[in-house]
Amino acid sequence: MITRYFTSTTISFNPFVRGGRTARIFASLLPPDARATGVKVTTTVLPRDSKVGGTVEVVFSECPWVGETRGGGRGGCRSNGGARLEDGKEVKLDTTKMTIADVVEQMDRHSRGLERADELAG
Repeated sequence: MITRYFTSTTISFNPFVRGGRTARIFASLLPPDARATGVKVTTTVLPRDSKVGGTVEVVFSECPWVGETRGGGRGGCRSNGGARLEDGKEVKLDTTKMTIADVVEQMDRHSRGLERADELAG
């Protein structure tokens, strides 16, 4: 899974319901250094009587580098002093009836688009 373009990730799941399994697996697929690379990770464990199985929300950014400027004019990276610029794309998924492959496919689809735009920009 391409997590380089994630700005923030919010994961909520009910551990007592089968529908919460996909959200838990998604949380385990995040790299161990995700917080250190600037991704804001928020995890919420829902109570047993919750009707929601699991949700995943991801906000994407244009620039995968935090605090550095690479190359001359890499899209929006250089214009903001190397800070992340938000893409404006926010993906909210109800993972109750989805498999982990479906969730990863959704995230990778948008990340590949941002990666392609980054390559074309510089």
